[in-house]
Amino acid sequence: MLSYHLHTAFRSLRRNPVVTALLIGAIAIGICVSTTFITLRHLLGQDPLPGHSQKLFYVRMDNWDPQRSYVPDDPKSLPTQITYRDLRELMKSNIPTRQNGSFKSTMFVFPDPKVSRPFNTDVRLVFSDFFPMFEVPFRYGSGWDKAADAKPEPVVVISKSMNDRLFGGANSVGKTVRLETRDYKVVGVIEAWRPSIRFYDLTSNAVAPPEDIYIPFNFAEILEARTSGNSDSWKGFTGTKYSDFLASESNFIQFWVELPNAEAQAAYTDFVDNYVREQKKVGRFARPLNNHVMSMTDLMEAFEIVPKQLKAMSIVSLLFLAVCSLNLVGLLLGKFLARVPEVSVRRALGASRLQVFFQHVVECELVGIAGGILGVLLSLGVLAVMARLMPFGAIIRLDGEMVLTAIFLSLVAGLLAGIYPSWRVCSVPPAMQLKIG
Repeated sequence: MLSYHLHTAFRSLRRNPVVTALLIGAIAIGICVSTTFITLRHLLGQDPLPGHSQKLFYVRMDNWDPQRSYVPDDPKSLPTQITYRDLRELMKSNIPTRQNGSFKSTMFVFPDPKVSRPFNTDVRLVFSDFFPMFEVPFRYGSGWDKAADAKPEPVVVISKSMNDRLFGGANSVGKTVRLETRDYKVVGVIEAWRPSIRFYDLTSNAVAPPEDIYIPFNFAEILEARTSGNSDSWKGFTGTKYSDFLASESNFIQFWVELPNAEAQAAYTDFVDNYVREQKKVGRFARPLNNHVMSMTDLMEAFEIVPKQLKAMSIVSLLFLAVCSLNLVGLLLGKFLARVPEVSVRRALGASRLQVFFQHVVECELVGIAGGILGVLLSLGVLAVMARLMPFGAIIRLDGEMVLTAIFLSLVAGLLAGIYPSWRVCSVPPAMQLKIG
C-alpha cells in the first residue's frame, strides 16, 4: 500500500511542477536557516569528551579583593583560574585519579636551518596527566611519565602540524626540538586533533585550536615562563623576581581533577574547603568561603561557551521553519481541494477516509524530504562561507547528527504543512461530488 501511495504522490507532484517547486523551496529555506544555527549551537555546546567529561572537574577559589567581588555586579562570582601557590598545595591531594594544572606561554622554536627560520609559537606547560585526562590522540609515541614531571626532564610532545613542519611528517620520536636555549627530546606526536572547543582551557578564546607544543609544567620556574593567556590579580606584588610573581595572588593556571564517583567528588570538595580555611588563618582568602569544583558541562555553561544570542537565534530559526510550513497550508489546501472529485470517486470505489488521508500525508512528506535535502545542501554552502569568514571556521562542519536532525525537521515541517489540508480533503462527503458529476 505504501508503494501505491508513493507512486500516486509522485504523479501528483509532477502534475503541478510550479506548485511543487514553491512547496519544496519554502521548506528548503526554512531547513537551511534552522540547520545553520542549530549546527553552530551543536558544535559549541556538544559534550567534548562523551563518557569521560562527567569525571572531570575544574577548580575555582575566591582569593579576590575582600572589598569587592570578582564581577562587581555578582557578589558570588570568583576568579576563573587559580594561583601557582594554590596549585602546588592542591596537587598534594591523593583523592583525584588524575590532576593537571596548565597555562599557555610563547617560546621561540629553532629548527634545523635547512628546514625553517626560527619562529615564535604557543607552548602549553602541563603535567603528564594532561594527555590521558583529555584523551589526546597520538600518532607516534605518547606523553611522558610522572618521573619526567618531577625532575623535570627535557621532553616534548608536538602536534601533527608541528611535526610536519619540523620533520616532514616522519616519526620524530627520539629526535630533538630546540626551544629558546634548550633541547627537548620528542616523546610523542599528537594525531590531527581539532576539538570544537579548547575544552581544557575555556578562559581565553575557547574556539582556538590546541597548542602545537607541550612541555613539563615544572619547567615554569626554570624557564621563568610567563603566561600568554589570561591572568588577573586584585593586588600587585612586591619584588621583581619570577619567584615573587609565583608567590603572588595572580590567577593564571587552569586546574582540573579527575574524580571517579560522587564520594570522591564530595571528599575533594571538602579537601578544597579545608585548604581555604587553613589559608584564611594566615591572612589569605578574606572573602566568604566560595569554592567551586565544577563539572565540564557546568563550566561550559558558566563561561557561556554557547552565547545567549546563538541560543536565541536557534529558537528563532525553528520558529522561522514553522512559519514557512504554516504558510504552505493554504497552497496545499487549494491543491488538494482541486482533487475532490477524484478523491470522491476513490471513496465510492471503496477507499477509506484513512487511506485518502494517508496518501495526502505521504505526498506532503515527500515534499518535506525533498525540501530537507535541498535545505541541507544550501546549509552546506552557507556553512562553507561562514567557515571562510569566521575566526573559528575550522570547526564549522555539518556532521551526521545534524544531517539526521535536518531530515527529521523536514518531515515535521511537511507534516505541519499538510496535516490540515490532508484531513480537510478526506472529510468532504463524496456523495455530493458524485451527484454533481
